[in-house]
Formats: sequence, structure tokens, C-alpha cells
Amino acid sequence: MGIKDTPEEWEVTATVTPFTGNKTSVRTDDVVMPDGTVVHRDYQVHPGSVAVLALDDEDRVLVLRQYRHPVRHKLWEIPAGLLDVPGENPLHAAQRELYEEAHVKAADWRVLTDVYPTPGGCDEAVRVFLARDLSEADGERFVVSEEEADMEHARVPLPDLVRKILAGDLHNACLVVGVLSLTAALAGDGLDALRPAQAPWPARPFEA
Repeated sequence: MGIKDTPEEWEVTATVTPFTGNKTSVRTDDVVMPDGTVVHRDYQVHPGSVAVLALDDEDRVLVLRQYRHPVRHKLWEIPAGLLDVPGENPLHAAQRELYEEAHVKAADWRVLTDVYPTPGGCDEAVRVFLARDLSEADGERFVVSEEEADMEHARVPLPDLVRKILAGDLHNACLVVGVLSLTAALAGDGLDALRPAQAPWPARPFEA
């Protein structure tokens, strides 16, 4: 059976934005249900994100440990960041994040997967890239601040991350989705079958 998510937009009779922050905002829509009733739906409006699963020549994944205040945890994650500029090319944003957070560059890029992490309460879309053929980035290291100033780095074998995810030891969504997607790709049609790095992304259209 073929299944595929499809775009659809129910009628919105009113919209207000009760909160606007630095990068995101909160919106309330009055949405018409199929039976004609109108309900309120509150959700976070988000610019979108990219994440990078960087895999080295020893099949180790580059991971970062960072404090995340909303959940009061230090989480192991993969490099990631916001699409700060409307229409920004997600590949360019991913390359920037890999440089800024790990001072690493990659010669081979593929799209690993696209996800809506919390579609019931946020319109954020995330594109997770696979980056291979890694090397140290050129030039000076990016100057980090705030939570990133306390960031730790490690390279962990892919099977170890899978075991930690299934044991409930790792929780970051991009890390979990990226690691399990890569594992599935390796067990299936292989990495050469992944989409090219510039594959269209309807959730966040961009200029090549």
C-alpha cells in the first residue's frame, strides 16, 4: 500500500498572534472542522531548521552535548540550527552549522530525511542531512557563546547510538531520527539511493 503525506488546509476564519519572540511566535487560528464547528488552535510559528548527521570514515557520528533549558537536560545532539533567513538554501545553512558548532566540513552531502517534529503544536519543519568525507574546516574557529560555550564534542559508533536510543538514554529528536534513518538506509537501498542535497523541500521552499 502506498502512503504519502499530502498538503491540505482547512478554512481559517480568524487569526491572532498573542506573542512574538526573537525567532518564533505563537498564533491562534479559528479553524473550521469537517462538521462545521469552529475551534481554536494555538501553535508556535517557526522558521524551520536543519540538522547534520556527520559520519566519519570510521562510521562514527559526530555528536554534541548541550544544555537545553526548557527540558532541564544536557542532551546529546547532532549539529543543527535555524533557517534564519527566509528562503535560505538549507544545504548552505547545514554547512554553516557544521562549521560553527564543530569546525568541520564535508565533501559529500545527501538528504537523509525531512520531518515535522511536533506538528500538533508547532509548524517547524526540519531537514536532516547526511554529511560524509569529513575534514577540519578552514580558517578560525567560530566564537561560541551562551549555552554553546559549554558544548562538548564526541564521535560515537553508529551501533552504540542505536542501542542508547532504544534504551531510552538519548532523546533529542534530530539525533534519534537521523541515527535510525541512517541505519535503515544502510540496511535497505544504501546511501547512494538517498536524495541529493539540493532535493526540493515543499515545507520550506528555497533558492538553489
